[in-house]
Amino acid sequence: MGVTNSQNRLMAHKLIDKLKTVAPDVQFDHGNYFCWSPKTQCVIYPSINDTDPSDSWSLLHETAHALLGHNDYKTDLELLVMESEAWDRAVQIGAELGIKIDPDHIQDCLDTYRDWLHKRSTCPTCGVVSLQINATNYRCHNCNTTWSVSSARFCRPYRLKRS
Repeated sequence: MGVTNSQNRLMAHKLIDKLKTVAPDVQFDHGNYFCWSPKTQCVIYPSINDTDPSDSWSLLHETAHALLGHNDYKTDLELLVMESEAWDRAVQIGAELGIKIDPDHIQDCLDTYRDWLHKRSTCPTCGVVSLQINATNYRCHNCNTTWSVSSARFCRPYRLKRS
């Protein structure tokens, strides 16, 4: 027999109650997906499935963003660093609560950001990985091509070549 919605809510509340002892100033609210909202200063979480430990790990990770004060980033690399810091802090929080996060899960999550960053930073003309010049623009140090990327984190990494 599977876990019911009321059992999921109970499991989520037990973990959140524990997290509130570690992060008393952090607000938690039920939503459609796991995220830290700097705007509302709230960790958003969907139903937590007892058979999927990654749900608890995600809640720890988003709580870590809150504790670390991750509110904004200016470059793609800065976002990747923040994600790594949040996973490191999530491991510490998990240890305090008796929850061990699978290191392979962490690397899989970070790989999604690494892949996203690599696609955005690869020159559409010559294929050289280049440096970001501002929030939405890159310039190739090999062929001098500049291109724009979306400011959105959760979309396909389109590159609009400008020269």
